[in-house]
Amino acid sequence: MNQFTRQSSQPADIQTLPDDLAEELARLPGEVMSVSDAPPISPPAPLTSDEVRTIVMSLMLTMFLAALDQTIVATALPTIGRQFQDVSNLSWVITSYLLASTAVAPVFGTLSDIYGRKAMLITSLSLFIAGSIQCAIAPSMSMLILARGLQGLGGGGIMPVVQTVISDVVSPRERGQYQAYFSSVWMVGGILGPVIGGVFAEHLHWSMIFWINLPLAAAALALLLPKMKKIPVFHRKRKVDWLGGVLLMASAVVFMLVLTWGGTRYPWLSPTVLSMVGGAVALALTFVWHARRTDEPFLPLPLLGGSVAPFALTAGGCGLGAITGLTVQLPLYYEQVYHLSASEAGLALIPLAAVSTCGAAIAGRTMARAKHYKRVAIIGTSWAAICGLGLTVTTLPLWGLLTLMAAFALGLGTTFPVCVVSLQNSVARPQVGTITGAMNFFRALMSSFTVAAFAAILLIALGADIPLAGEHHAAGGIPVIPTEDMRHAFRYVFAAATALMTTASLCLIMMEERPLAGPSTTRPVEMAE
Repeated sequence: MNQFTRQSSQPADIQTLPDDLAEELARLPGEVMSVSDAPPISPPAPLTSDEVRTIVMSLMLTMFLAALDQTIVATALPTIGRQFQDVSNLSWVITSYLLASTAVAPVFGTLSDIYGRKAMLITSLSLFIAGSIQCAIAPSMSMLILARGLQGLGGGGIMPVVQTVISDVVSPRERGQYQAYFSSVWMVGGILGPVIGGVFAEHLHWSMIFWINLPLAAAALALLLPKMKKIPVFHRKRKVDWLGGVLLMASAVVFMLVLTWGGTRYPWLSPTVLSMVGGAVALALTFVWHARRTDEPFLPLPLLGGSVAPFALTAGGCGLGAITGLTVQLPLYYEQVYHLSASEAGLALIPLAAVSTCGAAIAGRTMARAKHYKRVAIIGTSWAAICGLGLTVTTLPLWGLLTLMAAFALGLGTTFPVCVVSLQNSVARPQVGTITGAMNFFRALMSSFTVAAFAAILLIALGADIPLAGEHHAAGGIPVIPTEDMRHAFRYVFAAATALMTTASLCLIMMEERPLAGPSTTRPVEMAE
């Protein structure tokens, strides 16, 4: 008997079903599913290489906007102060942007997991454009500061959303190369910002540093929006924990104010600073208490645990903190020890910024090929720690210092793509935006903390109350400090940078190396967990 032969002699229309099967069928719903509610028959067509290239170009242009506005205002501050006849509040033009952008980074990351990348990208760019217009037409210093805060709300959302969109269109194994491209964009924006700002302020009008954002943002949206509908959708609608978001932002703002005012406007042990520290700690503890008791917290605390996230967050924060702290304080070293002018000291920072991008590119390409991808970052951070130790114990001529600084930056740059991709690869798709926003949030806090810590180290080592972090340009100069005293003080700064890179290396060693999904140029790779 073949497999199609009937096994019963009774006609089909009078056969009865077993009781258990008949009862199961009776419980099934009788309504018919609408075609619009039916699941797709096949997954959407993948993006072509041209579409991916267009999306990446538009995202790089968007990222360039955020990078440019971090530094473009600096060289125009004296001109702005003269026009508004207010130099005492000039620092708030930069501080208000940094406060707002740091506080909202986790907010936009989480909301992109709830409402989608397109909605949050349009929102962040709209806030950025609105803030730019308000800055350009500001009639007073106070209005300019408020407008910069609005601009910071948009700028702070650009970074996490852009990095999240990249995770949607590029596989984890290929993603490291794209992260290197964005690192180069950030570097170019940071270097060009002061140059463009100075040219506009001197030859045109300072408001042009804000008007230039409009055509750039329009070009980014024109390139990106037609392709957004083809980007895979991974967000999940859920209730928004607004209370948790407010607590997290409030604790970040107070902590950033402590780092900004401590040691400058108020002594570190003053009642004002100590009370602000207590307020920041109380807000942070309240956020943790609330997150543990909420079904769907704004930032799920288990997301920050495990064998990947805490180590990747710490390593990335140490890397960015080291390069930011050195970038802020090194001009003082170049001017006092090597007698460079302000513009020459700025040019001397290029090896630190540019070569770190080369390190990120090397790590990104290695991730696309190697199974044990984190080894390149372990080697890189270890090499950076060795170079930092060399800066600490040796006295070098300018060319030797720049060479060793470039070698330090090369190793440091390998940290960023490995940490970003490892974090995004360690969570479920609907949580990529949340972890990316958290990463940018903690990195910004670490950068601010390192700048303040390096300044405190210098003040303690020098034993003098001198303006630091670029403040001497606005103040009209700094006291002349003996060269050997400055060399001795900066050895502690280089030692602190060495300690940060050593910590980053240890964290990368302890971080779990999960397989990366995506094509490999050597052999197939197991899918990520």
